[in-house]
Amino acid sequence: MYLRTTQRRNADGSVVRYVQLAHNEWDTARQRSVTRVVHNFGREDALDREGLARLVGSIGRYLDPQAPPAPVDEGLVFTGSAPMGGGWLLDALWQRLGIPQAIGRAAEGRKLEARVERVLFTLVANRALAPSSKLAALEWAAQDVALPGVGDLGAHPQVFYRAMDFLLEADTAIQQHVFFAVANLLNLEVDVLLFDTTSSYFETEDDDSFRRYGKSKDHRPDRPQTVIGLAVTKEGIPVRVWSWPGNASDSTVIRQVHDELRDWSLHRVLWVGDRGFTSSENRGYLQRAGGHVLFGEKLRGVTDSTAALARPGRYAVVADNLQVKEVWVGDGATRRRFIVCRNLAEAHRDATTRERHLQRLEAELAVVNARTGDARLAAEGQLLAHPVLRRYLTRRHSRLAIDRKAITAEAKLDGKFLISTTDDTLPAADAARLYKGLLDVERSFRDLKQVLELRPVYHRKEDRIRAHVTLCYLALMLVRVAENATGQTWPTIARTMQRMHAGTFTGPAGTVLQRTETTPEQRDILRALDLAEPPILLDHTTPAAPRSRRRARTA
Repeated sequence: MYLRTTQRRNADGSVVRYVQLAHNEWDTARQRSVTRVVHNFGREDALDREGLARLVGSIGRYLDPQAPPAPVDEGLVFTGSAPMGGGWLLDALWQRLGIPQAIGRAAEGRKLEARVERVLFTLVANRALAPSSKLAALEWAAQDVALPGVGDLGAHPQVFYRAMDFLLEADTAIQQHVFFAVANLLNLEVDVLLFDTTSSYFETEDDDSFRRYGKSKDHRPDRPQTVIGLAVTKEGIPVRVWSWPGNASDSTVIRQVHDELRDWSLHRVLWVGDRGFTSSENRGYLQRAGGHVLFGEKLRGVTDSTAALARPGRYAVVADNLQVKEVWVGDGATRRRFIVCRNLAEAHRDATTRERHLQRLEAELAVVNARTGDARLAAEGQLLAHPVLRRYLTRRHSRLAIDRKAITAEAKLDGKFLISTTDDTLPAADAARLYKGLLDVERSFRDLKQVLELRPVYHRKEDRIRAHVTLCYLALMLVRVAENATGQTWPTIARTMQRMHAGTFTGPAGTVLQRTETTPEQRDILRALDLAEPPILLDHTTPAAPRSRRRARTA
């Protein structure tokens, strides 16, 4: 005997479940096993659980508590399990941010499969939990993980490619919805956007209109690449992504970003960017419609920067290792506000590094000056080509020598970085902190490449490459939301949550999908994200009632 449940759907669409005590017996006339109901316990939501407990206790008096349970020929059989915690957490955040609704609105009027949202979620979850090619992701979703509501995706990755093509067509609308949904739900300040670019190379040497050779930030100038831009809030949440051909210039990039975000009707925006965007043309363009900029500045070789660093004044202490000094350069329309920042720990590190470079340089010069003729000229050329050592070199009497004045000038720059801003109301300490926040953008790029494995890219077409970048961005956004709420890294969160498994049990009463118990570590993560625990019983299907032979023949 065993307990089973049946269900009935009411006219209003609600489902009522009933619990029965049943057993299977052989029907000789039908030549098969049939289910006989011994007792009806009533509705599941009104079950007398105390009465069931008394029944179990009374049966238990006749059993030896030390004896192993007797084998049951027709009981439940454990048929498999798959990790479900990570996918369930990602889906809960996906739903909370309203991404399914954004995809649904973008899909209106299009001839798309109804499950396109679940297909896209599968691709995003794959980037976050087990990055792989689209073909491998298909097998992963079917065999290696339990994702909410995904079901059978078929055997061909074309289902993924169709969804990616739709994602690119609706990319702007979806990202705009996600931008404001994230801002509203997480109470983020989107009047300050940190922006930076990176590059990602392709293994092939063939280039085309999108995969182009350019300045590689991965130190792979021998490979074609694409340029990726990311806008991040000061809380570290990525809210917009772009991708361009590998030879795109910074001036073209920053202006397109400005124009597209302007169409979103944002309020006054402060752009925070690195030294690569700090041209006068970019500053002027970003200040249109009342915007402001906060950019890093080059320490060497720029007139305004040299003047700003030379201005006297006292540093104000912002943090243990950070001091700031506000200075102004120029008059009238050319007047600019600079903030000189000094990190004492970095200053000590810079001094130590320079001393090591000078020791190496002295040894190299001793070898070079011992040579003559073309051999000496060739060795000098190698030293002058070195990106760091050449700073400390000069010529005396036609020979290379260490430039002591250059060393003194470099020592004055130890631990310093320089920023400028057009926002006169922004306190110097806040400006320094915002610029340091660019480290969050760099960390996002690093996680895109290493944790979510943006590269290698298995696509050749420009549209698919762009869609791949957008999928990685959506995964990164969910990852950052989880990290900010829990204070843990995503690999730690994913590893902990993936220990929650969904087990499948099959028997005469049907199939039961039940998860493992929640561990204290998993409970802490869910509580930090304000997410309820998944139900213990995830699904229960009962066998279809057998049809009579006459009905079967009629059918």
